[in-house]
Amino acid sequence: MRVLRVLPLFLLAVFCANAQSNPLVVKDSVSQKRWVDSKYNAMSLEERLGQLFMVSVASDQNKSATDKIAQLIRDEHIGGVIFSTGGPVRQAKLTNSYQKISKTPLLIGMDAEWGLSMRLDSTYAFPYNMTLGAISDNRIVEKVGKQIGKHAKRLGVHINFAPDVDININPRNPIIGSRSFGEDRENVTEKGVAFVKGMESAGVLSSGKHFPGHGDTATDSHKALPIIDFPKSRLDSIELYPYKKLIDAGVSSIMVAHLEVPALELKKGLPSSLSEQIISGILKEQMGFEGLIFTDALNMSGVANTGKNGDVEVKAFLAGNDMLLMPTEVSKAKEKLVKAYKKGKITEKRLASSVKKILMAKYKAGLHKYRPIALKNLYEDLNSRSDDLVYEEAIENAITVVKNAYYLMGIKKLENKKIAYVKFGDADNAPFLSELNKYANVTQVNGKDIGTLKKKLKEYNLVIIGLHKSNASPWKAYSFSAKEKTWLQEIAKERSSNVILSVFAKPYALLGVSSFKNIDGVVVAHQNSKLAQEKTAQLIFGAIPAKGVLPVSGHKEFGVNSSVQLKSLLRLGYSFPERVGFDVSKLAEVDKLVQDGLDSLMYPGAQVLIARKGKVIYNKGFGKPTYKSEEKITPNHIYDLASITKILATLPVVMKMEEEGKIRLNNTFADLVPEYADTELKNVTVLKALSHYGRLPAWIAFYVSTLDEKRKPSGEFYRNKPLKGFSTKVTDNLYLTDDYKDSIYNRIGRQDLKSNRYRYSDVAYYVMKKYIEDKNTKRLDKLADEFLYQPLGATNTSYNPLEKFSKKRIVPSEEDNYYRYQTVQGYVHDMGAAMQGGVGGHAGLFSNANDVAKIMQMYLQGGTYGGVRFLDGRTVKKFNTCYFCNKKVRRGVGFDKPQLRDKGPTCGCVSRKSFGHSGFTGTYTWADPEKEIVYVFLSNRTYPSASNTLLVKSGLRTRIQKAIYDAIID
Repeated sequence: MRVLRVLPLFLLAVFCANAQSNPLVVKDSVSQKRWVDSKYNAMSLEERLGQLFMVSVASDQNKSATDKIAQLIRDEHIGGVIFSTGGPVRQAKLTNSYQKISKTPLLIGMDAEWGLSMRLDSTYAFPYNMTLGAISDNRIVEKVGKQIGKHAKRLGVHINFAPDVDININPRNPIIGSRSFGEDRENVTEKGVAFVKGMESAGVLSSGKHFPGHGDTATDSHKALPIIDFPKSRLDSIELYPYKKLIDAGVSSIMVAHLEVPALELKKGLPSSLSEQIISGILKEQMGFEGLIFTDALNMSGVANTGKNGDVEVKAFLAGNDMLLMPTEVSKAKEKLVKAYKKGKITEKRLASSVKKILMAKYKAGLHKYRPIALKNLYEDLNSRSDDLVYEEAIENAITVVKNAYYLMGIKKLENKKIAYVKFGDADNAPFLSELNKYANVTQVNGKDIGTLKKKLKEYNLVIIGLHKSNASPWKAYSFSAKEKTWLQEIAKERSSNVILSVFAKPYALLGVSSFKNIDGVVVAHQNSKLAQEKTAQLIFGAIPAKGVLPVSGHKEFGVNSSVQLKSLLRLGYSFPERVGFDVSKLAEVDKLVQDGLDSLMYPGAQVLIARKGKVIYNKGFGKPTYKSEEKITPNHIYDLASITKILATLPVVMKMEEEGKIRLNNTFADLVPEYADTELKNVTVLKALSHYGRLPAWIAFYVSTLDEKRKPSGEFYRNKPLKGFSTKVTDNLYLTDDYKDSIYNRIGRQDLKSNRYRYSDVAYYVMKKYIEDKNTKRLDKLADEFLYQPLGATNTSYNPLEKFSKKRIVPSEEDNYYRYQTVQGYVHDMGAAMQGGVGGHAGLFSNANDVAKIMQMYLQGGTYGGVRFLDGRTVKKFNTCYFCNKKVRRGVGFDKPQLRDKGPTCGCVSRKSFGHSGFTGTYTWADPEKEIVYVFLSNRTYPSASNTLLVKSGLRTRIQKAIYDAIID
């Protein structure tokens, strides 16, 4: 009668509190019992005994090996198969073929602790348990478990032998290590329960392992029998603790390890997997576990050496195990099991208990309605964006800061930092270095010897060291080399620079460091995956917060649960579109539209960036620098921003001066430039001029008056090399007389005001530039760089970019055949700005989309970015206000604003609070505080000729904007 009592309890065991969301909870127990009984009653004794075996196979084995398994299915009626190495499609095909020939559907198992990638190629690798152990929010661990469960379910795997709930107290443990959630029993237990809950919610059976606890040993049970020599009180409080909670939570199965545990089993040398006292006495009777019990692999040396010819399998079953995992001799073991049954050593009650539990597990896993695995889209389903999203969230929450002296991370005051990066370890570091350079100029410094390296590092005041170790598996080497330990201390003791150590390996790597006294910042990324490297760089610069907690004792200075929590500095991060509420399939329309522009010859190339909620989720290059170029546009190319200069250079300086009382919106041009007191411009106010409501002329072709009768630069005004009085460089081999600066402002002063009130004009920005430079006794480019670009980390933003960047990075803007008579590349396209030495208030700035987005994000956030307040929120609001909307003028103060009627500068789908600007060369940027969107479009539509107006006429830039808004799903 005991079996009849056990069955309903087992059915109810799996997460009773979550039964409605758990597909493994059988809602119709009558149907389940009917199916189980009918299957059991139809079996012969040998078939029943065959159900006890789960044999190993690998889809990358040769046909003769896989055929042997097929033979075991036919002849021995085995209950299941555990898959090892291979590939997903091969495994699916093999599974389908095996299920087809099996009289009773097979229970398919796998060791997929961090996903199918633990065993299979071409599948997704999720974080290791120790990485998950660093996460404070257990709901994230549950998500990981669910995603792994989905993958297993899709591949026809019914039971995943996970999670590993060993408490890894011993850092020298050779087989567990990162497979454990850590050394804190509460944390391990909570993570184990969360993982089980998530995986079973996907319809996959869970398995807690390795009972009674494999964490505190330095012996690999694959090679020998580890001894867990602790008193029972210790075992109860540590090793056995997670299993009590997992059983309460409804874990489907438990795997018993091959361990010698003297306090639980008196017989010396008897593995726990063969101990009736441990399995039947402790696990079943004392702890009340009524689910499936698996042995650990019976081909492991820790148990295989205790018997042969099937004896081990018989002992394991008699001890209380239900399924015999990876037996060495199925046929011989079955023969001995039959004999034991006939002799009465195995009762019918005992056999029925195990076999019916196995059949119930099959029913719960859906095998009563078996369907073959669909091969179509299998690879895509096992490598989806949803996997990336779960992985990203887990890694973001796991990265752990354990030291942050002087509040070094997230890094502030970028204008004062000169940063070097030094690579340690033997694994890839490219994603880390690339991501660091999105925030500041970070130079990799190498040296053949420590003396050379230290000499080179003297040029830097911040050194970031990255230890990069293999991410292929948790068993790979993770320690510093002897040389690296020495070099680390040598670098750190040079107090002319701060040092941040980033460890892309398990926390135990820290044990190899003698002292952290001179190391100012320590961050543990736990793994060296691409995403872990990128997110660590983002954390170091404050784009994301630090939330992780050390799951093990990494060092005497950093015990278990060590953590330094850091808040975000509101710098742009980098993520996936779905993370911030975009439908990727709809966002693909952006690619199509940009490509249409290329195909229609609107421009040779372009950059497009989209950010939302502080995350850049789209940053791509399209086309080429010119139609004849061989290289392709990348996000690192730099474009002439043209009139976007107004809001990214001149305007922020004006706004700051307005805050400081150095300029007021009601100041007139006569106030700013006393020479204009007797001109028509005298009463034009800053407010009206920057709102394009000051009746100023649109632009003035200053260059025309400097051409000779052949329309070439006149010798009166130009020289082909810098000479005294001719130092204003217009382009290569063309220098303008320095006296012409006054001529520009004199000519502006002679202008008549226009009759119509609204007229877009560059002229106001000539005046703003003159006032800014006179008031601050410093050039506009230097002011903008010091005030904004350097502290912002806009390292790709500059006037006169050839002074800072390689010409190859700068996209040409025109083949000039009317003024400069050469390719305009690295020099400002706008003629008036060129005549001011490349520094205009209205044009002259060069940048890439990523840097433009940083400045727009600063505005979007009310003047703050990267922990620095550049502008007061009230100032941003003041300048982002349309003061003449009642006069049908849409403009803010410097910022362009959405149209008031049908046509205008936007798609018509943005909020009234949004703002931006466009540029003559084919550039555009727009920010919307309500939707938290920043959009940047950079192109050189003026190449080879500015007469190409296809981009403007097509409205492509705002059609792209419309596609962005159409892709929002939240």
